[in-house]
Amino acid sequence: MTSKDQTADLFADPDLHWPDIRAWLQANPQILADDRSLLEEIGLKPHGRNVVEFGRAALTRLEEAAEREADARKRIESVARANFAAQTQTHVAALDLMEARSHSDLSRRLDAVAQGRFGLAGAAIAIEKPGGVPFGWRGLEVGGVDALLGDHGLTWLGPMFEGLALFGPTTEQARSVALIRMAPHLGGERAEEARHALCAFASSEPEGFAAGMGCELVAFIARVVERTAERWPVLT
Repeated sequence: MTSKDQTADLFADPDLHWPDIRAWLQANPQILADDRSLLEEIGLKPHGRNVVEFGRAALTRLEEAAEREADARKRIESVARANFAAQTQTHVAALDLMEARSHSDLSRRLDAVAQGRFGLAGAAIAIEKPGGVPFGWRGLEVGGVDALLGDHGLTWLGPMFEGLALFGPTTEQARSVALIRMAPHLGGERAEEARHALCAFASSEPEGFAAGMGCELVAFIARVVERTAERWPVLT
C-alpha cells in the first residue's frame, strides 16, 4: 500500500504529467476510492468499498447536452421568425409598389418602404442616359451601371463609396449599400429598348449590406420596381 507521504512526494514532482498520474491511479485505485471528499467534489458518489455511482456526473452531462440543444433550437427558431417577418414585409412592400401611379410615385414609394418596412436609410432608382430620366429618378451617364457593377455584374453589396450620390439628403447617412441591376423597357405601349438601370438601397449600418450576404429579398423588390416602371411612358 502506498503511504500518504509517498503520494505527496509523487504529486510534488514538477515534471509529472497526466500519463504518469493516470498510471499511478491505475496502480493504486483504492486510494481514490477511499477519498470520499474528492469523489464528491468531482461529482461521483461512493457506495461502499469498490462501488462508485456515476449517476450525478452522467446526469450533469445530460443536462448540459440538453441545454446546448435547447439553445441551438432557440437560435434556429429566432432565425426562422426573422426570415418569415422579412418575407412578409417584402410581400407587403411589393403590393405598395404595385399601387404606384407614375414613375415619380414609384420612386417615392420605394424610398418609403425601404425606410418604413426595412429600417434602411433610403432607396433610389437610377437610369442611364441617353433618354428621358423620370422625375424622382437619378440620371447616370452612359456606362454608369457597368462602372458600378462590372460588365456582367448583377448585384453589389458592400460599404458606401465616394461619389455614389443616389440617395439625396440621406446620402450622408449611408454606410453600406446594395445595388441591383435592372433593364426596364420604359415607354408603356410604345416601349423602347431595355435601358440600363439600378435599384439602390442604403443602410445606416456599416454591416447592413456586406459582400457574400444573400440579396434575394432586395433583388425581388428590384424586379417588382422594374416591371412596374414599364407601365408608363417617360414624361420629358
